[in-house]
Amino acid sequence: MLKFRKFFHFNRSNLLYLVIALAILLWCISVGSAFTQAIAAKPSHTLAQSQSIGPLRPNRSTVEAGKELYLSTCSGCHIAIPPEVLPTETWQELLENPQKHYGTSVPNIVRLSQVLMWDYLKSNSRPILLKDAPVPYYIEQSQYFKILHPRVEFTEPITTKNCIVCHPGVKDFNYRTLTAEWENAP
Repeated sequence: MLKFRKFFHFNRSNLLYLVIALAILLWCISVGSAFTQAIAAKPSHTLAQSQSIGPLRPNRSTVEAGKELYLSTCSGCHIAIPPEVLPTETWQELLENPQKHYGTSVPNIVRLSQVLMWDYLKSNSRPILLKDAPVPYYIEQSQYFKILHPRVEFTEPITTKNCIVCHPGVKDFNYRTLTAEWENAP
């Protein structure tokens, strides 16, 4: 009986160590639980709502960083088209659903990249003006593309591949330089 009693006999320093150990254990469990929930959670907001995310408010440096990310990400598979060609709503849909990118998936895109590209694309595109107008997902459906090409008659379907026919600087993201045929066209 004496040994049993001695086993449960604590002095003040041992009791203090026990309380500290239990406090650390509870803190570790709560932090671990919070991390687990944060990792499992999906973003509760869209890119359109991300305009006020802390230090990432669109400014010149984030817009430039977004442009560089846009060019490096998109031109890996196809030519990068200017943001002005498609409306803001199209860009938003494409960035919010990178797994549904014209029948394929954009690999290795992280949320920070999405937000930075969104800053660039939103800053350089225009929203759809008509309230009930459908969101165009292809260049040939875009009113803005048609406005930017008022005198051009297209004989075949419009894709990113046939931009280079009139815009020889496409690989350098230069759409302002035109071929000699279009340079001085009326």
